[in-house]
Amino acid sequence: MRAFSEDLRQRLQSGVTTTCLCWRLERQDGVLVGLTEHDRQLAVDGEIYVPGGVGVAGSLSQSGGLKPGQGSVIGALAHDSISDADLANGLWDGARVDVLRVDWERPDLFWTVWSGRLSEITHGALGFEAELVSAKADLERPVGRIYSRDCDARLGDARCGVDLQALGDESIRCDGRWETCRTVFQNTDNFRGFPQMPGNDTLLAGPAVAGNTGGAR
Repeated sequence: MRAFSEDLRQRLQSGVTTTCLCWRLERQDGVLVGLTEHDRQLAVDGEIYVPGGVGVAGSLSQSGGLKPGQGSVIGALAHDSISDADLANGLWDGARVDVLRVDWERPDLFWTVWSGRLSEITHGALGFEAELVSAKADLERPVGRIYSRDCDARLGDARCGVDLQALGDESIRCDGRWETCRTVFQNTDNFRGFPQMPGNDTLLAGPAVAGNTGGAR
């Protein structure tokens, strides 16, 4: 979040009322649109924000911890770059949203009041309604592989490496077990599981009755 400059702080303390909201919308494919609720174009931080009827923020919330903030916006998008067809086809799903409060007399003075993503967009008689989720929601996404004893590759894919055409049997299946990979496909070099991984029986087992060294069993 942009820190308050001294000029901005002084203008706000003076009771200035020349501020407006600007919305920076960036799709996952890189398309960028800047909109403002002001009645004229504004240049903010090197980007152009045009009047676009972006809507009215119903609520924007942030939390002090890791819990994602949420928000909603209701209104109509009038900018040519945001069409009903694109909205319906999901091109704006997950788009990055930055909401700025800008002094329209001094557009160099602004601060970010909310950042997040568009999570769900619905259409109504008066326009659109979008649910927003803060950038902290990215922390909840699973990243990387899930460790298990079984192989997580699909039979015949690039990670598996088995040539299904060479097998000549379209009905053959793989249950992902080490034994099957070894005896049926002779493909243990490409096994994508962890057969020596301890199971729940090891996790739930108590300390050894004798010979307990404080760590080794």
